[in-house]
Amino acid sequence: MELVLDDGTVVRSSRPVVAVCACRPSARYPFCDTSHRRQARRADQAEMGATASGASNEERPASQAPRS
Repeated sequence: MELVLDDGTVVRSSRPVVAVCACRPSARYPFCDTSHRRQARRADQAEMGATASGASNEERPASQAPRS
């Protein structure tokens, strides 16, 4: 597989199946390494902790509100 990035860089992969990273935390960018799963899990855990303490999304500052 061959992928041409916006800056003209050509990236090749010999793997038969690849996923292209759309969120950019991947250490293998432009290919996905599932880093987004770790980020989503942390956000879910943070939300669960805030919910357990009684704080809703409306009570949190925007910088601490979970991302969708």
